[in-house]
Amino acid sequence: MALTDIPNIKHTDSNNFFLLAGPCAIEGEDMAMRIAEKAITITDKLEIPYVFKGSFKKANRSRIDSFTGIGDEKALKILRKVSETFNVPTVTDIHEVSDAEKAAQYVDVLQIPAFLVRQTDLVVAAAKTGKVVNLKKGQFMSPEAMQHAVKKVHDAGNQKAWITDRGTMFGYQDMIVDFRGIPTMREYAPTVLDVTHSLQQPNQSSGVTGGRPDMIETIARAGVVNNVDGLFIETHFDPANAKSDGANMLHLDYLEGLLTNLVTIRKTINNL
Repeated sequence: MALTDIPNIKHTDSNNFFLLAGPCAIEGEDMAMRIAEKAITITDKLEIPYVFKGSFKKANRSRIDSFTGIGDEKALKILRKVSETFNVPTVTDIHEVSDAEKAAQYVDVLQIPAFLVRQTDLVVAAAKTGKVVNLKKGQFMSPEAMQHAVKKVHDAGNQKAWITDRGTMFGYQDMIVDFRGIPTMREYAPTVLDVTHSLQQPNQSSGVTGGRPDMIETIARAGVVNNVDGLFIETHFDPANAKSDGANMLHLDYLEGLLTNLVTIRKTINNL
């Protein structure tokens, strides 16, 4: 697929990586608009193609009392408002076959969560909406196995798919990024590195996922050096009080400095 397949995407001729960034979950309209406005200002300045991300619901939770969302339709309408207000494409993840058509009415990209990327019915349902499909590599899957997920999208009549690497399980409570997989997956589809989820420390006894946000720039730099097509970064103006995944998010105040450094690296790589 081409980046121009995404509606309203800007700066496609900048020769930059593209960026999916936003909060883990839509917590409300004000927070979504605030994060989107800041991210758009930064990405316009740096000429980075940008897609606003936000989950309309969080189905994969460790504990029964974990935050799952503010209501499906309410959250999806906020995603639509972000798109219409700022003329920016949006992405959200889906968890059930019935979510595909519902979410497709509001967003431009449908994301298949890593735990669900082998679920054929879900992948095919997303593909049949005609939307761009973001396939997250399962933490338990090899890079080579992702060619089959991409083929499911293509065989459903949709050529608009990309892969996102969100790390690989390393023991029970840690994750690593195997950068050898980036060129392999790029043979099948454009490939994104999910920087923040790759730094999760899951399966904690508290039932709350931990993380290493101090390593965000390290992982992001390595991704850019290894020619990823895009980056995925969850960000929030108050990670400590975010409803989901706050432990591995980037504080919104640090987004511009990080992206400025990464664009500089990208320009260097482009000249090699």
